[in-house]
Amino acid sequence: MSTSSATAVVTGASSGIGAATARRLAAEGFHVVLGARRVDRLTEIAAEIGGTALPLDVTDPASVEEFTAQVPECRVLVNNAGGAKGLAKVVDAVEDDWRWMWETNVLGTLRVTKALLPRLIASGDGHVVTVTSVAAFEVYDNGAGYTSAKHAEAALHQTLRGEHLGEPVRFTEIAPGAVETEFSEVRFGGDKERAAAVYRGYTPLTADDIADVIAFAVTRPAHVNLDHIVVRPRAQHSAGRFHRVE
Repeated sequence: MSTSSATAVVTGASSGIGAATARRLAAEGFHVVLGARRVDRLTEIAAEIGGTALPLDVTDPASVEEFTAQVPECRVLVNNAGGAKGLAKVVDAVEDDWRWMWETNVLGTLRVTKALLPRLIASGDGHVVTVTSVAAFEVYDNGAGYTSAKHAEAALHQTLRGEHLGEPVRFTEIAPGAVETEFSEVRFGGDKERAAAVYRGYTPLTADDIADVIAFAVTRPAHVNLDHIVVRPRAQHSAGRFHRVE
């Protein structure tokens, strides 16, 4: 399948899985449009890979509208923007944290997908990749805000598979386990030590590991749809169970 000059859009592309995916898709021959709030980082990556950097805040409908208006054609969309805030019991839930998680993970994915889906279908071989998490089908103590948002994001994505059955567009959900990125720093409000402890005692996945899987999925022949891919470190059994070596 030729990817030369085909456009791939990656949200949350300023760091972590998004940045790694942008680089990997560029290596596969896509012209990558990178979207995120941190435009300085986007610009550096775009210059490196010959892509296009555009500001994007998926929680802001006007920002999504302006971003997508600058993408006249699109064959691949990678919904990667998202994240977690806090690690509190339901009884101690901070509503603003929940609101941010639902806006970013669920409504953000909805807004970008809704805007670009007609262009993806018009390409004749569109592909929507949504990066969810093992939290999209598992729950764990103190994580209800994030797990509920990821469950909803997965439901949104999986519904699209049925609604557009028979049309020239594919849908792949990537559900990573523990990936060492800025994810935990964001969750813990910039506490680097607490974030580092999440990945201590085992070898976590890297952003490149997930980018490789995404690239594989979107470069399969047009009749092949990889519906749901779960990727965990060897040392991870479930969202809360790891084999750690002290």
